[in-house]
Amino acid sequence: MQAKLNGQRSATLQGRYSAQHNAFGVLRLAMACGVIIAHAGPLGFGQHNLGAATFGRQSDLGTMCLYGFFLISGFLITDSALRSTLRQYVRARLLRVFPGLWACLLVTAFVFAPLAALYENGNLDGFWGHPEGPFDYVTTNFLASMEQFPISGLLADTPYGLIAGGPSAFDGSLWTLRYDLAFYGIVGILVVTSVLHRAPRAVLVLTAVCYALVLRDFFTAPTWSSRPPQHGAIGPFPLLGAFAADWMLMLGFLFLLGAAARLYAHRIPVNRELAVLAGVALVGSLWLGGFFAVGLPAFAYLVLFAAVALPKRLSGISRRHDYTYGIYIYGFPVQQMIALLGGTRFGMLGYIVLSLLGALLFAVLSWHLVERPALGFKTGSGRARHRRAGRTAGPRAALIPNPVTVKGAEARAGRHKAGARHSRSARNAPATAATPRRAKRPTETAASFLAVPVRTRKDLPFDPVKTPTSHARSGRSHRAPTTSTTPPR
Repeated sequence: MQAKLNGQRSATLQGRYSAQHNAFGVLRLAMACGVIIAHAGPLGFGQHNLGAATFGRQSDLGTMCLYGFFLISGFLITDSALRSTLRQYVRARLLRVFPGLWACLLVTAFVFAPLAALYENGNLDGFWGHPEGPFDYVTTNFLASMEQFPISGLLADTPYGLIAGGPSAFDGSLWTLRYDLAFYGIVGILVVTSVLHRAPRAVLVLTAVCYALVLRDFFTAPTWSSRPPQHGAIGPFPLLGAFAADWMLMLGFLFLLGAAARLYAHRIPVNRELAVLAGVALVGSLWLGGFFAVGLPAFAYLVLFAAVALPKRLSGISRRHDYTYGIYIYGFPVQQMIALLGGTRFGMLGYIVLSLLGALLFAVLSWHLVERPALGFKTGSGRARHRRAGRTAGPRAALIPNPVTVKGAEARAGRHKAGARHSRSARNAPATAATPRRAKRPTETAASFLAVPVRTRKDLPFDPVKTPTSHARSGRSHRAPTTSTTPPR
């Protein structure tokens, strides 16, 4: 009975999490597909995002997936920052975001857009020299500011163009990249100032402040089901421009919640009972109201619980080939092109299937031709890596030291004595300075790579986790392309 109680007390996020066996990859992949499914309503049929009516207009399927993205990103990016120098952290983030983005901008501007122009107009007259032409699209959005969404006045007759009342966005999903980069920068500042390593409670304070602001908007809203007010813009800031205050608050809260979960994983209980309560709170808040006060924390807990509770066989998904980013950034333009070419005649289900297959095709090409080769530069050239591998050949130390027990130590001592009886020369060989020192056992290797204070190293023995992860020309608040309905995200 006592052992059972001790097991229940030790069921924390840290105790159940494993860098090799977790479901973050499959969750991110499902969320990327969820965004495409949600966008099928406005992009294919001029309707609300899927799930808007079911969730009482408080949220929708695409927005929920977006919240999950930023929560997981906060967890994984913080883990990356804890085990990296500032230079390594910045290089990893830039290589994860920009090569894939630049390729997507080029494909959109010089493949999708010309095809759309030929389909709509029968020629390319005026396409290249348009004030918002393809070259302007690439140069304006080169640093992820996403200040230009249409290209050469196209896509005005698509279902989404009819909602917008004119030329519509080719890739509206890219509006979130500005917020990603901003939060990456905040984590970088926490690394430089040593706050992340020496004062993790500051992250808890920031999270609490964001949640207090969310609660203020909730209690001052006219109804429990009202969406948060917009509050205008924050900024502009160099390169990134201005941010919509409401999105900055909501996405920032989820990102910081993920970061706090990473830093205090040893304090977060994870069990089915709490997951059931969180599920009831989430469903109840979406049905009766109060999602932003109660549903968001409950949703965050369910995502973290699923990451460690789903079957281990799912952990291999997206580990070697991570198509999540490609599906997310190519889903919107693929859906726009399918709608332009009349793919909606197959109905909602057929349109969704075509959209998922088309986005997956471009995601596979993006990963194998652009993203994965770019990630190879995170640790230098291939030749340098081979040289380092040659110098450090031999058994690799375990990343998580296993506890050394008295029983285990006695067993190793017994094996050592038994081996010594069969090797007289080894027993009688004199110890000299030239004799190589015995390599440390994996259990003797200190987990210093975590770069956390001594008092908390024992509480945060996580394996390294690799994540998935501008020049603004105006100071206007950055939002998704506005429509008469809730914009797809």
